[in-house]
Amino acid sequence: MKIADKWNDYKIIATSDGMKLENWKGVVLLRPDPQVIWKGGDLYSHDNINAVYHRSEKGGGGWERRKSFPDEWTVGYRDLTFKVKPMGFKHTGLFPEQAVNWDEMARLISLAKQKNGGREIKVLNLFAYTGAASVACAKAGATVTHVDAAKGMVERAGENARLSGIESGIRYIVDDCMKFVTREIRRGNKYDAVIMDPPSYGRGPNGEMWKIERDLFGFVQSCAQVLSDEPLFFLINSYTTGLQPAVLKNILTLALKNFKGGADAYEVGIATEEGIPLPCGASGLFIGEKYDD
Repeated sequence: MKIADKWNDYKIIATSDGMKLENWKGVVLLRPDPQVIWKGGDLYSHDNINAVYHRSEKGGGGWERRKSFPDEWTVGYRDLTFKVKPMGFKHTGLFPEQAVNWDEMARLISLAKQKNGGREIKVLNLFAYTGAASVACAKAGATVTHVDAAKGMVERAGENARLSGIESGIRYIVDDCMKFVTREIRRGNKYDAVIMDPPSYGRGPNGEMWKIERDLFGFVQSCAQVLSDEPLFFLINSYTTGLQPAVLKNILTLALKNFKGGADAYEVGIATEEGIPLPCGASGLFIGEKYDD
């Protein structure tokens, strides 16, 4: 497991009975987490909780405000700054555990620029959400194409970029990711790296259904067609319960078999003040042979 343990503005205070108690730069939230199937202390009795997310039996849920609770605020990680804004389905617009991947992508981009004499490194970020990975890659010196079907999330990505001092270097596209990749193949456009964070299930603008178990492998094969001849990396993130890291490694190994390099996969987790890591999903990472040091 790769554990995000270098945060200053975020920490998990405690976990128990399907919930996690978090401190987001002084704002304390209590949110559901399906991985927490163990029992600990009574998290609801913590003195400084600003808000609690309650699930609804009818689906979804909502926030119970307990203390002063800002609509939005910012947190920092290294030289990056992100907006935090609690939303209707327990999310905050940021997944702190992904810091382990931000760090690795930034390292690889910096390495590639050194080896290639400062040549432009082009990154395609698909299902890109609020753009933390886009910001991390752009901050490291890459040119990023950021694609997501939700206009509001793409707008948030632009805000995160500006908060981190990035005024150029990211192209924002509101589009269905599969359709965008199909058009990029026809255009002959190439990228040095691809990032994707596909949902378990999804529905396109014309009713197209996405199911990760059925569609992921074929989509990765399509994305392989937009990779440059000596790709830097290909990263897949998954929060789908039951999708093991080895599955992501196998997909990358088979779909990218025509490229020199190797794939690895790992659980992603985040450190807690209890001294245990909280598992938060899985990642598969292919690194091109030229950059695998």
